[in-house]
Amino acid sequence: MVETAEAHRIRPVLGNAQRLDGGAMFGNAPKALWSKWIAADEQNRIPLACRAALVEEAGGRRILFETGIGAFFAPKLRERFGVEDDRHVLLDALREHGVDPDDIDVVVLSHLHFDHAGGLLSAFEEGAPPRLLFHKARYVVGAEAWARALAPHARDRASFIPELMPLLEQSGRLEIVDGTTSRALGPDYRFHVSHGHTPGLLCAEIPTDAGPTVFAADLIPGAPWVHVPITMGYDRYAELLIDEKRRLLDDLATRGGRLFFTHDPNVALGTVVRDGKRDSFGVEGTVR
Repeated sequence: MVETAEAHRIRPVLGNAQRLDGGAMFGNAPKALWSKWIAADEQNRIPLACRAALVEEAGGRRILFETGIGAFFAPKLRERFGVEDDRHVLLDALREHGVDPDDIDVVVLSHLHFDHAGGLLSAFEEGAPPRLLFHKARYVVGAEAWARALAPHARDRASFIPELMPLLEQSGRLEIVDGTTSRALGPDYRFHVSHGHTPGLLCAEIPTDAGPTVFAADLIPGAPWVHVPITMGYDRYAELLIDEKRRLLDDLATRGGRLFFTHDPNVALGTVVRDGKRDSFGVEGTVR
């Protein structure tokens, strides 16, 4: 848990973990390099967290940044995508913090890929349609990310959940953001907009007296990806993502800012620092 001087708290909350191919997660980086950061199993898969950030404001409002992959997949697909546990781990983790899903006031989604938005849905039940969770929350998603989910490219069509978008619309609590601020969040929060991984990905900057904290989503999914040239095979435009990453890291290093990592299996949060080399950064003061 990270507590600021203004008594806002940022709690890392783990959802269902998964395992994906290490080569896909590290793009064109050779295994001899990335295996020093994360060890692969016998199927060349690496462990990945699906971590949400629970922000509890001084006034009592609760904001959840992403919901992880959840447990909506049928068993066959759960095995294919390396999802661990058939129960909805995020809901259990929230309750361990004394928070019921219906206590959440706002859910912020960086984008709508299933490993970031699947936790919005109930766990798989044979013969039952998926149900939307967090019944009192307003759901926030970017306009370009929403458009991409409605009309995906063949390259990323399998990354979306077709049933999710109608459920969000029917809730009457969906805010589609066109810009860098949200009505539901208020003016104290702003978004860094990225297009390298997927169109219109929103990296939310969370205000704290300890310095700005950016929920890095898939722009920088974990500490190894702080290395500027490192990208994922899943990224839409790797070179664009590298430029976006460099700008964000430079900005946060200048302001004493931090990154919140959704997929890092070991590190939830760290302060961005320059390591003395050109365009080279690291993280210090990490929180697990």
